[in-house]
Amino acid sequence: MRRTLIAGNWKMHGSLSSNAQLLAALSSGVDEAVAADVLVCVPFPYLAQAQLALSGSKVVLGAQDISERAQGAFTGDVSGAMLQDFECRYVLVGHSERRCLHGETDVQVAAKAAAALALGIVPVVCVGETLAQREAGQAAQVVATQLAAVLKHVGVAAFSRLVVAYEPVWAIGTGRTASAAQAQEVHSWLRAQVAALDADVAAGLRIVYGGSVKPENAFELFAMPDIDGGLVGGASLVAEDFLTICRAVNH
Repeated sequence: MRRTLIAGNWKMHGSLSSNAQLLAALSSGVDEAVAADVLVCVPFPYLAQAQLALSGSKVVLGAQDISERAQGAFTGDVSGAMLQDFECRYVLVGHSERRCLHGETDVQVAAKAAAALALGIVPVVCVGETLAQREAGQAAQVVATQLAAVLKHVGVAAFSRLVVAYEPVWAIGTGRTASAAQAQEVHSWLRAQVAALDADVAAGLRIVYGGSVKPENAFELFAMPDIDGGLVGGASLVAEDFLTICRAVNH
């Protein structure tokens, strides 16, 4: 059985004071009764604070991006070795906001995934289509192309050490959400794409949904056979909402 993963993505939000309250609530609220792995991906400046606040808790720490390069004259980039210093166990790669706002390519996303894997950090590889692409009937083609770049670069065996996140761009921060059936359809496409290369790896691959997951829709989404959790944006900034989503796995 694939263990559900609930990942909070804080994006560019937070302050030392508000983080302290949120992290304390999550540290105490995620207990043995939560039947999921719980992850928070915080902005780089707050990794040290989060590492300390989450020490000894069931919540694990992740980062929001990683450089594909190990070190060097790359101002503003953060290497995987730096993330290791803060005990980051996961890192987001290829989030739609990185692709859309920073021009990250499929090839670059694949290289970032490889950099994380080389250091034992689990990359959460994000794929997803825009509204225009979905309305043009291109959703399957878009996500397949994005996933294929990673498969080509790291090989299918490495998919036993990573997570895929499907995030329809049209449902991020818009208040719109893919229906559970729409999300399940894409998740099944993604799993089939991996299964065509290795059925066992595909069966164990965790594919999480990242399009405006909320307490109101979490149960229905997580009940789908190929949806193995959520990549949660805005709701991850509200302790009560995020904990409600985590607990939706239990029912």
